[in-house]
Amino acid sequence: DRMFAAIGLSRNNPDPAQALYITNVMPWRPPQNRDPTPDEIAMMRPFVQRHIALADPEFIICMGNTPCQCLLGAKGILKLRGTWGQAMGRPVLPMTHPAYLLRNPIAKREAWADLLALHTRLKGH
Repeated sequence: DRMFAAIGLSRNNPDPAQALYITNVMPWRPPQNRDPTPDEIAMMRPFVQRHIALADPEFIICMGNTPCQCLLGAKGILKLRGTWGQAMGRPVLPMTHPAYLLRNPIAKREAWADLLALHTRLKGH
């Protein structure tokens, strides 16, 4: 929440231009805290797509590998991050997951650069 608040976005903002909606690909964590399998991600894809259709965002931010796999069909967040893509007719920005940033504080600089890129794009709309 604080990351996005730094560029003026909030989950509680009534202004759609400054609102943020967060959802997960998986509504549960797989056993032993493992990463979801491709089949599990594929099973949830229609639900994620419906969530996105209902929320109707201008932009999608994929935070981590799982949403990148689900929406972009790619993984390797450290290579994907910061590069805009497309999914469901919307611009998509892959970013590292906040949990990764807690474990790897040095990556916060790149995450900040990604947030600034998002902020710039938002100002253009």
